[in-house]
Amino acid sequence: MNKAILLSCAAACATATSVMATPFDDPVHLDVIEGWRASDGTHMAAIRLTLDPGWKTYWRAPGDAGIPPSFEWNGSQNLHGVQFHWPMPEVFHDNGMRSIGYSEQVVIPVQVTPQTTGADVRVSGQIHIGVCDEICMPMSLDFDAVLPPTGARDGTITAALLDRPMTSREGNVGAVTCRFDPLDDGLHLTATIEMPSTGRDEEAVIEVGDPKIWVSEPQTSRSGNMLTATSVLINVDQAAFAVDRSNVRISVFGGNQMVDIRGCTGG
Repeated sequence: MNKAILLSCAAACATATSVMATPFDDPVHLDVIEGWRASDGTHMAAIRLTLDPGWKTYWRAPGDAGIPPSFEWNGSQNLHGVQFHWPMPEVFHDNGMRSIGYSEQVVIPVQVTPQTTGADVRVSGQIHIGVCDEICMPMSLDFDAVLPPTGARDGTITAALLDRPMTSREGNVGAVTCRFDPLDDGLHLTATIEMPSTGRDEEAVIEVGDPKIWVSEPQTSRSGNMLTATSVLINVDQAAFAVDRSNVRISVFGGNQMVDIRGCTGG
C-alpha cells in the first residue's frame, strides 16, 4: 500500500512544482497544429512536443517510472470537449524499471468538439508532463491557439492518426476475461486474452479508468493463443473500491506492434 501512495504522491507533487524555473533551456518545445474542421462538426487539431536529443516524455499510462501527462483548458473558448488519439508509444527499460513514452518528437491528435459549430474555437491552457534524460523533471507548458472552422487536412496530423495501435478486431482478439480476487489492501486481477502473439518481448499495460486506482506492472505469460496478464490494484485513498469491467483497457505490446483492447467479461 505504501508503494502506491508514494508513487501517486510523487506524481502529484511533481506536477505541483512544475512551474519552478530551471537553470537551463527547456528540453521540450510545444506547438499547436491547427488542423481542420471535420464533416461531423468536430475539429481535428494536434499538440506537437519536440524534445532535445536524448530526452523523452511519457504516454497516458507511463508506468511507475513515469509521470502521466495532464491538461488544463482554463483559457479556452467555445470548447465543449476533447478526445485524444494517442499514437503508438515506445517501451523503455532503464535501471530495472519500465516506462512508456516518446522520444525525439510526438504529435498527439486532439479531436475538439465546439460548443457552437461553425465558429472559431480557442484552445488555451497548460499541459503538465514529465521529461527525462540523465535527470527527470516535471514541466508545465502553455498553449494558446485559435482553430478556425476552415482549413485543409494536415499531413502531419494524418500520419499521427495512422500511427495508432491496432483495435481488437485488427489484432484478431477473441474472448477477454477478467477475474478479480480480493487482497488485504486491494484486488488481484487476472486477465485472460485470446489472441495471437504480437511478437518478441510481449508486455501489457492495464488501465481501469480511475486515476485513484494504482495498477502494478502486469506479469504476462503465454500458452499458445492465450495470453495471461496479472496485476495488483490498490486504491491510493485506502478505501474499498470496485472495478467496472467495461472500463478495463489492456494494451499489449510486442515487437513493433500494439493492440488496444477495450473491456472484458467475468471469468
